[in-house]
Amino acid sequence: MISINQLSVDFGGFSLFDNISFLINPRDRIGLIGKNGAGKSTLLKIIAGQMMPTSGTVSKPGNFKIGYLPQHINVVDTKTIFEEAESAFYELKTIELNLDITHKELEYRDDYESDGYLDLIHRLSELNERYDILGGGSYKASIEQTLKGLGFEGDDFSRLTSELSGGWRMRVELAKILLQKPDVFLLDEPTNHLDIESIQWLEDFLKTYSGAVILISHDKAFLNNITTRTIEISLGKIYDYKASYDHFLVLRAERREQQLAAFRNQQKKIEDTEKFIERFRYKATKSVQVQSRIKQLNRMDRIEVDEIDTSGLRIKFPPAPHSGTIVVEGKHIKKSFGDLNVLDDVDFHIERGEKVAFIGRNGEGKTTMSRIIMSEIDHKGTLKLGHNVQIGYFAQNQAELLDENLTVLETIDYVAVGEIRTKIRDLLGAFLFSGDDVDKKVSVLSGGERTRLAMVQLLLKPVNFLILDEPTNHLDIRSKELLKQAIIDFAGTVLVVSHDREFLDGLVNKLFEFRKHKIKEHLGSVYDFLEKKKIESFADLQKGDSVVAEQKNEMNESESGQNKVSYEERKLLNKQVSKAQKNVLQAEQQVTSIETKIKELHHKVSLPENSANSDLFSELSKLEKKLEEKMYEWELLTGELEQLEIQRNNLV
Repeated sequence: MISINQLSVDFGGFSLFDNISFLINPRDRIGLIGKNGAGKSTLLKIIAGQMMPTSGTVSKPGNFKIGYLPQHINVVDTKTIFEEAESAFYELKTIELNLDITHKELEYRDDYESDGYLDLIHRLSELNERYDILGGGSYKASIEQTLKGLGFEGDDFSRLTSELSGGWRMRVELAKILLQKPDVFLLDEPTNHLDIESIQWLEDFLKTYSGAVILISHDKAFLNNITTRTIEISLGKIYDYKASYDHFLVLRAERREQQLAAFRNQQKKIEDTEKFIERFRYKATKSVQVQSRIKQLNRMDRIEVDEIDTSGLRIKFPPAPHSGTIVVEGKHIKKSFGDLNVLDDVDFHIERGEKVAFIGRNGEGKTTMSRIIMSEIDHKGTLKLGHNVQIGYFAQNQAELLDENLTVLETIDYVAVGEIRTKIRDLLGAFLFSGDDVDKKVSVLSGGERTRLAMVQLLLKPVNFLILDEPTNHLDIRSKELLKQAIIDFAGTVLVVSHDREFLDGLVNKLFEFRKHKIKEHLGSVYDFLEKKKIESFADLQKGDSVVAEQKNEMNESESGQNKVSYEERKLLNKQVSKAQKNVLQAEQQVTSIETKIKELHHKVSLPENSANSDLFSELSKLEKKLEEKMYEWELLTGELEQLEIQRNNLV
């Protein structure tokens, strides 16, 4: 179907690909894997026709349709969510227009026997046939089904896409690609912005899709559930296995063992032959045998062992200073955002050396509690840190907070103090920033590189309490495993907020489940917890709540005789929702404006001539404080909006 022939890509003397070739067949389910920077995204761009290789070709049939979802998108937002999704049906909309024009022409014709009239009838028949083939009668239902599958509600369809965050905007682009029903999907980290239910919906869609799928993902469960073929990119070459990711790991290890055994046998044979030649080279009676052995060596196909890319993060957290037995303790913690109650009379404590996880549905208060521990937001109740507790915090958006105007080296040099300053380059090298990489601007770094750089900042000073909120975003599978091991080896206390079951398994020994404004403690591993709940994934946990809610609603409807809410109540609630949406949008714009000013100031204070300018540092401190206040205000407004939308959705 698609043929990649002897593809090579060079960047300034560095070879990313070296004469790689493979075929993409109909119905293939290919997982494209490799470490960050191996060239996975570049290969997808070349197949999609958005980038040209140094040499080689990509051959595909005519009228072949490719659906490509990049990691980052640049779009112009002028439409509603539904209209933007509807743009996927460009051909259908064109046919609808031509059908309308043709019908109008026929209305004013009475020359029924003329060639012109018969041509119009023939054209109308062709248009109707094409319209039916493309699903013209049901495409709007398909749009609705796809948008809802990706997490949108019916009330969202009329919202402008300009109001959406980057994650939700990416979902709209994904919906457009799914609706186009291309011959092959090229998906670059499609799950980055999806919640668990949406990921499962996408899995089900892709597993039964009639075309081919090539995807890049660092989610092992997602890869295993969809792919039946794995292509690994390593050191400029590809290794193709007809297997899912877990099976590929086994086959790769077996293949290398077989290569090593054959290589050792051949090397022994070569050594013995060379010894024979050397021993009898000058004996006339052995000349025929010597010449035969020399020819044998020359004809021998030398076995090569696949090179292994051994580069990887060398993560080791600094030794943890000793802390008190109780690291953090909360009593009667309450937190509300407007009318939205998030945490209600919560008690919990974490002891020295424990590795715990916050789990539960989005919006249940996991990140909120993390920020309460960090003293970033106010709350009711008491929360106390133990003796000598020193926190290292990795926020969910930590990589996005980096100053894009600074280089990699400047980013670390700006915040490093004390003896660690002499080891900055070594530390960056351990995180795969070596040589000229340290002079790269943050703005040109990939998502994985930014996450690694943000992780370096976490290692600049010794701490004894790590709080990690979704630390694995954008990290490749190998880097996630190395980070996991570093956390296991860390002697201090660890709190992880994550939905990644593979990452949590074997890492944590206690879980705090956030549910219905409360926290429930579970001892054991993440899979112990799932088994106790008799569920297979966190998604089922989420669905359980919705099923119970639906049953309660049905009971209430039955008891109340399906009483209708008055028109005036609906009208008032719609008005309140609209106002809340505007308030949230305004708050988001204010936050963006402050963040831009902070970035500009960061750049100014990094200049040598401003190193002693106290006014700049004072202004920066004030802006950062103002940003915290605005973020808090935004959270309140968002909470109010969510509560209003819940009320509106529950109206009968």
